Amino acid sequence: MKQKINCIILDDEPFAVRLLNDYALKTDLLNIVYAGSDVYEVMKLLGSESIDLIFIDIQMPELTGIEMMKMFNKNHNFIVTTAYAEYALEAFDFHVVDFLLKPITFNRFYQGVQKFIQWQQAFIPEPQTEHLFVRADRKYYKIAFDEVIYIEGLKDYIRIHTINDKVMVLENMKDILEKLPENRFMRIHRSYIIATDKIKVVDGNRIQMRNQDFVTVGETYRKPFSEWIESSGR
Repeated sequence: MKQKINCIILDDEPFAVRLLNDYALKTDLLNIVYAGSDVYEVMKLLGSESIDLIFIDIQMPELTGIEMMKMFNKNHNFIVTTAYAEYALEAFDFHVVDFLLKPITFNRFYQGVQKFIQWQQAFIPEPQTEHLFVRADRKYYKIAFDEVIYIEGLKDYIRIHTINDKVMVLENMKDILEKLPENRFMRIHRSYIIATDKIKVVDGNRIQMRNQDFVTVGETYRKPFSEWIESSGR
């Protein structure tokens, strides 16, 4: 079962609180941390609890919904529930997922919850691949990025130097570079791509890799490599 969405319902009308609370229970998607009209209790909860979503009314006597959103906009998401359509434009200056105009039906409430779920999923990064497959000797070899020390270009072929092996592949340097994560690999010569975390020593334009092999930084690549060295040392 997926983890429920921790939510708060804040409204100064008891009927509205009961209605939204009933709707939230019907969805079976929401965990109601608080439902009521006490803005100061909500402020305490927002400072101490992990809250995913806040259903908030605009016109409340002690602190308006707009004022609350100004205070907590940076780290929280809101669905506005109000009888006043004129607040819509101002409300969307904040992290407002949806604007529900009273009277609110269950279907409209459910649409707002689904909109929040879709919005959340849009910000979940896709898992990064940690390997690539290469073809050699009529077989496919799975090579983990962590095992690659450097790649050597040999005309129409490349030789992948790994921690435990060397694999000769019919591939060019440009194409293999596009398959590698750019934050972990760098081209330093027309014939060399290195895994930056496998560098052992840099001596001028010569680099000793972790397997004790030496590679050379080509003239075209010296400036970007030097800039990378400087930025890595900060």
